[in-house]
Amino acid sequence: MDARRYNFSSGPAVLPEPVLRRAQDALWDLDGTGIGILEHSHRGAAFERVLARTEAAIRRVGGIGDDHAVLFLQGGASSQFFMVPMNLLGGGTADVCDSGIWAQKATAEAKRFGEVHVACAGANTTPSWSASPTYAHYTSNETIGGVQWREPPTPPDGVPLICDASSDIFSRPLDFDRHALVYAGAQKNLGPSGVTLVIIRRELAERGSRDLPPMLQYRTYVAERSMYNTPPTFGIYVIGEVVAWLEAQGGIPAITAHNAAKARALYDFLDGSPLFQGAAPAGARSMMNVTFRTTSPALDAKFLDEATAAGLDGLAGHRSVGGMRASLYNAFPLAGVEALVAQMADFERRHG
Repeated sequence: MDARRYNFSSGPAVLPEPVLRRAQDALWDLDGTGIGILEHSHRGAAFERVLARTEAAIRRVGGIGDDHAVLFLQGGASSQFFMVPMNLLGGGTADVCDSGIWAQKATAEAKRFGEVHVACAGANTTPSWSASPTYAHYTSNETIGGVQWREPPTPPDGVPLICDASSDIFSRPLDFDRHALVYAGAQKNLGPSGVTLVIIRRELAERGSRDLPPMLQYRTYVAERSMYNTPPTFGIYVIGEVVAWLEAQGGIPAITAHNAAKARALYDFLDGSPLFQGAAPAGARSMMNVTFRTTSPALDAKFLDEATAAGLDGLAGHRSVGGMRASLYNAFPLAGVEALVAQMADFERRHG
């Protein structure tokens, strides 16, 4: 990897190296225009082409039909925590699946705009839906706890299903037809921080509240193709390049197999280790964020120091839980997992 390190960060996270090289060129000269992507007007023809090809690539890779709008917003997934209920809840009841900290943050914001019913506690548990939910919300992958839904929950007929897919979008199949709204901060599997992908059923966007500032209404972004104001142009460009890279790898089927192989290599080691233990429940282990620890915080700290010195970066667990976390997003190479396993095995021989 030349001077580059293996980047296990949970986000902003690893990007495909070919995309970084193309972005370097585009900063200087976008598509032979003689002007860099950071300098182009969002109203000009050059950026219009970027926007169009990015949306088209997202639709191809995700199998997203025209019933859904593809939007590029700002504010991260955290802004969607309040924008969803602000637009859609209207004093009704939101059924939420509490799988961890990020789901809890979305729940806290929903309570500002209506009632909340916790339909399930934990990923891959059977929900107990309320009598008449306005919508159902779940977080497909929890980066902090390292837990992931195997399949989306199934709400009652006619109830819109909403998903925070920030940390696993396009890492495995996702049936967008089953979902009324999917949102994802870009900085894990899609691109840089500063842009949020929202895929929303058009009729749901039209149903949203009209008593909000235009910048907080989904219909505004649908009508204006994400360009009501200046969008995050560079972030949109990088998303387009990342999704094009994903297509070149073989699309969702190929990347799913790639991600499964990486996660399996690490979990297999954890399952046989007397020193390192996985932190997530076996039935809900994430392919994206593998959480683990040793037998003591002191050994955790020693391992992190040695791993960092060996070129394995970003392995510290979230500050709220400690331990270690290896984030294995789409662009992360299998060789990096193998290097981590070798480092863990060596550490175990010396300290186990």
